[in-house]
Amino acid sequence: MLSRTADNLYWLARYVERAEYLARILEATQRLTSLPIAYIRESNEWESAVATAGCAHAFFEIYDEANEENVTDFLAFSTANPSSIRSCFEVARTNARAVRTALTVEMWDAINGTWLELKRYGNGPTSREELSRFLRWVQESSLRFDGSAYRTMLRNDAYWFTRLGVYLERADNTARILDVKYHLLLPAQEQIGGPLDYFQWAAILRSVSALTSYHWVYRESLKPWHVADLLILKDEMPRSLASCYENVVRYLDDIAVAYGRQGPSQRLARGIRTRLQNAKMEDIFQNGLHEFIQEFIADNNRIGGTISQQYLA
Repeated sequence: MLSRTADNLYWLARYVERAEYLARILEATQRLTSLPIAYIRESNEWESAVATAGCAHAFFEIYDEANEENVTDFLAFSTANPSSIRSCFEVARTNARAVRTALTVEMWDAINGTWLELKRYGNGPTSREELSRFLRWVQESSLRFDGSAYRTMLRNDAYWFTRLGVYLERADNTARILDVKYHLLLPAQEQIGGPLDYFQWAAILRSVSALTSYHWVYRESLKPWHVADLLILKDEMPRSLASCYENVVRYLDDIAVAYGRQGPSQRLARGIRTRLQNAKMEDIFQNGLHEFIQEFIADNNRIGGTISQQYLA
């Protein structure tokens, strides 16, 4: 496969996954700000949404205040934000057009139909109800594309590079949302384990479709160390860091076998996977959850760069 084709497939999958993640972040933030004032007081949900998306610096270069209108516009519709939902779908569709013959008919219809439908939203919804429907549509569009890839693609290097994009992006997103909740979202005067803390953790779990899974696994009320355990170490949880890297290692190994050579990306991925397998939640909290996640995000970015140098350049 040409490196240009692999690069387009890889980034096509990453941008579709990123669009879904941003929709989930906005939906969770909207739900949190709908809580009674007695619960939320003066917490900073909209600012945390920008921080979770990893674009706080770019946001405050344009806007003076992180409120609902500004954050929603920046993360969902702004052309000035290269990672807004609109920008993600635009870049994804451009990448898809560049490798049209490498996609199945169902995949092309999913991403092209999403782009055409997105144009009808213009500058964005005019009410909270319409915004909620839009965010749900974004998630459904991403799931439709992901499902079409999973169910229709030949299991060859085109499929493997697509899956690598999905799981590297998903790992980064899960790590960021967990880190921001633990360090930025809860106001300093609030008690850990209090009502606000509970509703915030519930919103975070909903944003990664993990609330029901949490209760199935732990069968008790929400506790930060259990949430972290579920989203970091549980292989059974599809959005956990462990599960993402189980798949990253798998698809990098498939590529290595097909191409007849191992490389630095395979070694780095196995190293990260091994650290996650050997990690214990008690040690992670003792040494600092924030430090653990920041190290993971740096490692995840490093392996993304290594994959680009090894296969996509």
